[in-house]
Amino acid sequence: MSTGNPGPGDGGEENEDTPRRGSGGPSPFTEEEIAAVTGPGEPDELEDSETATIEADEVPDLHTSFEKLVQKSRHLSPERIRTVVESVLFVADKPLDLDQLYEATGIEREKIQEALNQISGIHRDGISGMVLYEVSGGWQFRTDPHSAEYVRRYLRVKPQRLTRAAVETLAIIAYRQPVTRPEVEDIRGVDCGAVIKALLDRKLIKILGKKEEVGRPMLYGTSREFLEFFALKDLSALPTLREFHELTQEHQEIVEKERPAVPGASGTVEALADPEFQKRMDKSVAASEAALEELEEAMNAADMTQRAAASLLNPTPPPTEGEPGSEPG
Repeated sequence: MSTGNPGPGDGGEENEDTPRRGSGGPSPFTEEEIAAVTGPGEPDELEDSETATIEADEVPDLHTSFEKLVQKSRHLSPERIRTVVESVLFVADKPLDLDQLYEATGIEREKIQEALNQISGIHRDGISGMVLYEVSGGWQFRTDPHSAEYVRRYLRVKPQRLTRAAVETLAIIAYRQPVTRPEVEDIRGVDCGAVIKALLDRKLIKILGKKEEVGRPMLYGTSREFLEFFALKDLSALPTLREFHELTQEHQEIVEKERPAVPGASGTVEALADPEFQKRMDKSVAASEAALEELEEAMNAADMTQRAAASLLNPTPPPTEGEPGSEPG
């Protein structure tokens, strides 16, 4: 039985001019057939050819294009305005305020605010997969917190967490800003240099300046990234210390249960909430300044005493006769 593939001895020897069978497609062209169709040519025949010019759109006049956009936006319906604002917020990687949305769309700020109110009602927590948050003075789409576990699994990222020391240090800076490192350490009772450096690296805090006192220590405060990290509109959105102090006993037990026990780190929030804490801090600063003044006075007195003793032990000899400044005998 023939297999359909002739072999040696069956007269089926193949050469380059014999079409192949069973390949499932047309036989390949030989070099002679290709040359007969294309004609003679050199491999580098395109080197001397001029490059074709592909026309590109001219750079638009931004002022003119924006004016046209403003005119076009005046005729948009409220539903269309809402979809436009949704589209811009969807592609934005940072929270956008009303001015930024106006520059992007040319829509009147009042209409943008109305659209934001509508979007907030549609994309809200527990209802939509994307939630519109007012963050850091602007507006931003974020995933629904209830879907965080699934989103993290898809993106294969770990949740961003802060250590207990970082949370306490950040809380002190947020509620007491502007604040210096010694003041933070006085509240926590431990060295905070490494924690403050880590918070600076993560851009959760920033340097606001230097305090006008001896040594001119740095003043620290929270940053815009801090507001974005905790989804806060501004610092006024932070829970007040009085609200924490007035939590029910049940909620306080939940808070204490959720946070791990760290030696030397307890009582930070309670200390911040204590109304007498500021008075104690002021007294401590006043006492430190008074002690510093006493130390300076003591150093000046000691310097004067040293000079007086040196003048008694090493008196200046009177000038001898004949030396400049001596009186004639």
